Amino acid sequence: MELFSSLTFFLRLQLMIGMILLAIQKTTIMKQLLLSMTLLWMGITANAQNKGTDYQTALGVKVYPGAVSVKHFIGNGRAIEGLGYISSDGFRLTGLYELHYPIASVEGLQWYVGGGGHIGIWSENWKNRFPNRSGGLAIGIDGVLGLDYKIKGAPLNLSFDWQPSFNIIGYNYFEGGWGGLAVRYTF
Repeated sequence: MELFSSLTFFLRLQLMIGMILLAIQKTTIMKQLLLSMTLLWMGITANAQNKGTDYQTALGVKVYPGAVSVKHFIGNGRAIEGLGYISSDGFRLTGLYELHYPIASVEGLQWYVGGGGHIGIWSENWKNRFPNRSGGLAIGIDGVLGLDYKIKGAPLNLSFDWQPSFNIIGYNYFEGGWGGLAVRYTF
């Protein structure tokens, strides 16, 4: 039941963002968004074969860009991750839905793939550094691909990932340089 309620919340959030985008953006952008949401839905409904992990929830930090990270497993091989970024350029909140798959040859090691979305606000500093870009609100879609390792016998989890994103509302751009190392305490 917990998986169903988490999935329902995530899908409602995506639908709400999509409706906002329909009201604001051009048709070409909407086609891209609908395609992205369809691909995300296919990923969510895919049958994961993971039997689980050694931890339920992990809280820590992610390096580049700097973020607070919380990951929570909601079912067999399925996790949600929230990231909060704060910098001199503004702040951004990202929510990801991830499918985890074990790597049989290494205990505690998994690879994962997923998607989600972000919302952020650019600061005056960002607007001053990039005067030709529109500032303010930023909303977009994110992907993630990475490795997750739970250290046996210790309450620590490490992950390394790539997190590309496409900003749809605000200044439209693709960001392929986000990702990095996360260190989290597990409980």
